[in-house]
Amino acid sequence: MAVRVLADVAASISELKANPMKVAGSAYGEPVAILNRNEPAFYCVPAAVYEELMDKIEDLELLQIVYERKDEESIAVNIDDL
Repeated sequence: MAVRVLADVAASISELKANPMKVAGSAYGEPVAILNRNEPAFYCVPAAVYEELMDKIEDLELLQIVYERKDEESIAVNIDDL
């Protein structure tokens, strides 16, 4: 069965166990596919990449809220009344 690997760099779980920081650094800041029996088990992603990914997901969730509310009636508010 063909499996899609979504990273340019791959390493085995054995390599990860032997030297995790070497495996993580081998992709120079890009994700590393960790393989178990030649199939991706998970992806090792640098913290900065993970944070950026979470920010993008949050932006998409907020965008969905905007689309859901775009046709709602607005309410005029005076800042001095607050």
